[in-house]
Amino acid sequence: MMLRTSASRVLDDSDRDEALALLDRDPVANVFVSSRVRTVGLNPARLGGQMWGYGPRGGLVSLCYAGANLVPVNAGPEAVHAFADRARKQGRRCSSIVGPADAVSPLWERLEPHWGRARAIRWEQPVMAISHPPAVPADPLVRRVTPDEFDLLLPACVAMFTEEVGISPNLGDGGALYRTRVAELIRIGRSYARIDDGRVVFKAEVGAVTPFACQVQGVWVDPGLRGQGHAVAGMAAVVKAALAYFAPVVTLYVNDYNHAARAVYRKVGFHEIDTFMSVLF
Repeated sequence: MMLRTSASRVLDDSDRDEALALLDRDPVANVFVSSRVRTVGLNPARLGGQMWGYGPRGGLVSLCYAGANLVPVNAGPEAVHAFADRARKQGRRCSSIVGPADAVSPLWERLEPHWGRARAIRWEQPVMAISHPPAVPADPLVRRVTPDEFDLLLPACVAMFTEEVGISPNLGDGGALYRTRVAELIRIGRSYARIDDGRVVFKAEVGAVTPFACQVQGVWVDPGLRGQGHAVAGMAAVVKAALAYFAPVVTLYVNDYNHAARAVYRKVGFHEIDTFMSVLF
């Protein structure tokens, strides 16, 4: 039966418990949004954007995080229509739309005529997860990065971002926001790397954490050292640490055409559980 309430609404902290209950229905797919809500709540000033809800108070059906990214959550056709309508009226403020492909695809179909062409579209991004010890030995030299190693790590982070996203994170604000995020992940102990004589060999971050799942991001190996097993052993080390310190499930998503990365994650013990899609501006 179709819902008759066609409009979305902006949520606030009074909706926090209901929003978290909805997010926790799929804690792996929703780990990024759930982590944000658990950390800062739903007040737009702290959230760095708005959380849109679809459904009446006490009967929340879907969410959409509207910040640096636009991220639909549990969004069926009616919710997608409502979120697209609000996003269209507001105008594009995000750098990407990302989330489950079955919601992002129709959302983008409705927004493209108004927002214009995307810079890139990643139509299929397998979501992978692991909840058991890695299937291969971990690299004992992968460890948490320390704050005094920020200047060593930052160029590797910039190289990873540029390679993955297609543009440098230093554009726009000169990289200030990106540097702040890199430094914050180091400070809270969620940045891991193998550094040999001042050279970053492997690195990855645990970007989002909830009591139920955590998400690995920014996986990178020095181009001159690829094909030597650093990614497999490094990821095994990150998974081992993440399961020990952060959450019972470790997840990530990867571009479908990145066969080398997918092979690495499968060797470590990840398996595919869902499909995301990203629209990049």
